[in-house]
Amino acid sequence: MGGLLFYDWSTLPFVILVLVLSFTIHEFAHAYSAYKLGDSTAYQFGRVSLNPMVHLDLFGTIMLLIAGFGWAKPVPVNRGNFKSPRLMGIIVTAAGPLSNLILAFITLFVIALFQKYGWLEGMSVGSAEAMQEFLSKMLSINLTLFLFNLIPIPPLDGYRIIQDLVDLRYTESLQKFEQWASVIFLLVVFVRPLRQVTLDPYLSLGGDIVRILSKPIVWILGM
Repeated sequence: MGGLLFYDWSTLPFVILVLVLSFTIHEFAHAYSAYKLGDSTAYQFGRVSLNPMVHLDLFGTIMLLIAGFGWAKPVPVNRGNFKSPRLMGIIVTAAGPLSNLILAFITLFVIALFQKYGWLEGMSVGSAEAMQEFLSKMLSINLTLFLFNLIPIPPLDGYRIIQDLVDLRYTESLQKFEQWASVIFLLVVFVRPLRQVTLDPYLSLGGDIVRILSKPIVWILGM
């Protein structure tokens, strides 16, 4: 860790670059899928765009640098514009985390290509180290974003999926949960003993995901 930051100062430029790319694609995935399914709300707000400036949230980005997690600006979605509001709502919500999983898979594929064909050997030492650092951060951060956003606590994607899945009779119970969710979440994140037995083990599932994603890549490349 680099003092107050979750990441080392030496890797910060790579982290910022990866965050900009990953947050932008995550939010674009929400906005684009909503637009294609019949809701133009995000389009009207200029969110169906790959321009990072319309998606990044200053506080959410700062939190990721400090605590290792964060968020971008939520994409406005009017589920009333969908033919099947709950089903399409789930699809739109899931599109964000899935985009991070796809980015992680693409990154793993690129890493495998570098290993198979020895592309790093043709680079200078500095360039090779920079490429390795970028790919490493691209993989780890996107896996973290994928897992983190699936946590069923508002305003994360996992909670919005739960809202669309549960019976409407439980709406009032969910609203009561929302009042305490942010407090519980902050305790889990910043109270180290709690984080060590909850959030950290959950995020460590990224290693298992890497092993699963690597299998088709190994088969495709014949490694």
